[in-house]
Parts: sequence; C-alpha cells; structure tokens
Amino acid sequence: MTDTALSAMPAAANIPAAPASAASLTAKTRRRRALAYLQALPMALVFLVFFVVPLALTVIVSFWAYNEYEIIPAFTVRNYLDVFEGCLDTADVCTTVRTYLSTLKFCVLTWICTLLIGFTVAYFVAFHVRSRTVQMALFLLCTIPFWTSNVIRMISWIPLLGRNGLVNDTLMGMGIIRTPIEGLLYSDFSVVLAFVHLNTVFMIVPIFNSMARIDRSLIEAAHDCGATGWQTLWNVVVPLAKPGIAIGSIFVVTLVMGDFVTVGVMGGQQIASVGKVIQVQMSALQLPAAAANAVVLLGAVMLMIVAMTRLIDLRKEL
Repeated sequence: MTDTALSAMPAAANIPAAPASAASLTAKTRRRRALAYLQALPMALVFLVFFVVPLALTVIVSFWAYNEYEIIPAFTVRNYLDVFEGCLDTADVCTTVRTYLSTLKFCVLTWICTLLIGFTVAYFVAFHVRSRTVQMALFLLCTIPFWTSNVIRMISWIPLLGRNGLVNDTLMGMGIIRTPIEGLLYSDFSVVLAFVHLNTVFMIVPIFNSMARIDRSLIEAAHDCGATGWQTLWNVVVPLAKPGIAIGSIFVVTLVMGDFVTVGVMGGQQIASVGKVIQVQMSALQLPAAAANAVVLLGAVMLMIVAMTRLIDLRKEL
C-alpha cells in the first residue's frame, strides 16, 4: 500500500464524525432554547394573568347590555354607539370628541413640560456630573417624591395655590397683585402642574440612559470641527437621545391619558377627561359602558404609541 493511500485512511475514517458533531450542536441549541423559554415562562404567566386576561374580559364586557339593575351577558354594540353618539352631527362637536380634546390638551402640555425639564436634567447629570456617586445621589433625589402617594403629593399643592394660599398671600404682600388669582387652583393650570410634578421622572430616566451611552469622542469631534454648543446639542446629542425621548414620551402619554385622580383632585371635579368619564361610569355600575370607553381609550393610546415608535426601533434599544 502506498504512502498516499495510508495518509488518506484517517481522513476517510473521520468523515462520519461531522454529522455527529452537527447533531450535537443542534441538540445543545434546542436545550438552550428550551431553557430560555423556561426562564421566560414565569413572566409570560404574569403577563397573561394580569394583562391579557383582564383586557380580554374588558373587551367582552364592552359588548354586553345593561340596565339600571343588572348587567345582561347579551351581545350588543349599543355601548360603542353611545360613546360616539352625536359625533356624526357636523353642527356641533360631540361630547366624546370634546372629552378627548381636553385629555389630549393635558397630554400635550404635560409632554412638552416634562420633555423640557427631563432633557435638561438628564443632560446636566450625564455630561456635567462626572462622579457616579453624585449621579446616583441626584437620581435618588428625583425618586424621593415617590416615597409618598400621588394623592398626598397633589394635595400638597392646595395650600400653595389656593385663593388664600402661600402664592397669593406672597404676591399680595409684595404688592404685585391686589386681589387673589383665581386660576391657580382647580383649573387647567393646576392639573398640568400636578401632571408635570408626578411624571417628570419618567422622562428623565430614559433620556439619561440614552445620553449615558453617547460616545464622548463624538462631542469632542464636534467641538474640534468648530461646532457651537447649540449645534452639538441639536446635531449630535438630540439624534442620539431619540430612543430615550421616545420611551419617556410613551410613559408620559400613557399615564396622562388614563389618569382620573389628578384631574379630579386638582380640577375640583369640574374638568372632564376620558379617565374621569370611565371612573364616573364605574361608580354608577355602568360597567359595559365603562368597558367600551376603556377599549376606545386603549385604541387611541395605541395609535399614539405606534406613531411614536415609527421614529425609533424601540425593540433594538430595549
């Protein structure tokens, strides 16, 4: 037997090992995938029990009939017709549209204020505070208001903004005004102020996380190329902070659109919002009507979220 034939024999003997190795890799991949699904199972169960099931029940109840005494499990679309009652009449704006416009007004004003404050605070902490310890201390300071309930934080504004509150007394004592300002409390201003107070932190944290990942060499390169501070901010920082802005905006929009406690307390039960309408209907045990309004509200919020997510791929960022 020649040397060439002898050298070829081990190579031929190793040929069947390749399929065995591929099968082993496939088995390992399947085990890892099964383990990943097993690890995600608890969270999936929580998501199913506390989100999918209640949402499905809400949709089902929204198609049930009801009267002054009972809820009738019979299919009807009357609840949705009542929600949009009068909206086809072009002579006047229907109640639902006016309510959604009022809620959207609060949403836009709160979003603008929280974005300006949140972006400024996040920029300062990310680019001007070098110590991680100081950054953590500042974030802790931002979360201190969450150690108390939302209602207590809202009530704390009443002694300040009331007709005989601290703000009016101070302005009158300084001679700036002669009569108390009526619009400080139980008005659109007080509602927006409370919303900004409650939700600004939800804008700060996502924007800071995006800014913390910005390569500082990009900032230095912009300065080396002669860019001013505003040009660097607008052309470098803002585009790279878009994921945080989008995520923070989603948090703020979803919280404001469904809130009814803030509108009730700070608006003196006189200002309409979608969440307030749903709360009143639930208090009157008009659960199918409240469920229909909740489904419509969910659809409106989802449309707003879809519009925001078109700006950035949040799945990649998360």
